[in-house]
Amino acid sequence: MSPRSSDDPVAPLHRSVQDLVARRRLRNVDLTLGDITATALEVVPRAAGAGITCCRDDRVEAGHATDEHVGRLDGYQAELEEGPGVTALRGDPADGPVVAVDLGGVDSYRWPRFAPLAAHLGYRSILSIHLAAANGRPRRALNLYATEPQAFDDDHRLVATAFAAQAAALLHGAEEAQHLIRALESRDVIAQAKGILMERFGITDEAAFAMLRTSSQETNMKLLSVASWLVGEALRRNEETTADGQQSSPGIAT
Repeated sequence: MSPRSSDDPVAPLHRSVQDLVARRRLRNVDLTLGDITATALEVVPRAAGAGITCCRDDRVEAGHATDEHVGRLDGYQAELEEGPGVTALRGDPADGPVVAVDLGGVDSYRWPRFAPLAAHLGYRSILSIHLAAANGRPRRALNLYATEPQAFDDDHRLVATAFAAQAAALLHGAEEAQHLIRALESRDVIAQAKGILMERFGITDEAAFAMLRTSSQETNMKLLSVASWLVGEALRRNEETTADGQQSSPGIAT
């Protein structure tokens, strides 16, 4: 993808954010991140590629790149734990974007292992912005790549920062929605497991939950894992054509 120019770099911002919301994929964090990197290319002039650097449990990862070369470079940043994206991750979002003006020149000393790799693949400028995250959530940075040095001026940085703020809000919403969906799914599985025990042993809801909790403690499995196992076993048995070969659930008599 070739760099683009624009007389008014602010103009596409509002429309592009509206398009992000209109896609109605905000229940899925991975899809949202992919939409963010793709939309960033439409919003920020001269950006030829985009990707995400992520820090999860003190491990740096890369993903959602818009092309193969950017995917390789984001991967190098994660592997080396060095580069504008990593610097942005470890900084305060309030500090603003991290800018590599010329990775083949004045900025090569800042990231001595990463800079030559980027320059070799034809990328000389990078603009990395921390996507502010809530406590306990993975930290992420949006990386914008350009082929020419000094690609991102003050206007580009302003637009990219404004877009990143909107993107961070959308990402937070996607994470909240995904968390809620998983919580509801977990509750449903636990409710099904309790129902199985209540029917099998003629016990109350509270007693069935106590059995699940005891099994979880005795087997060192998460309560949801025990419940999922029990529901799976019940489904499997319903599909069996004979009553032979019954198995015992972990810590729960059958």
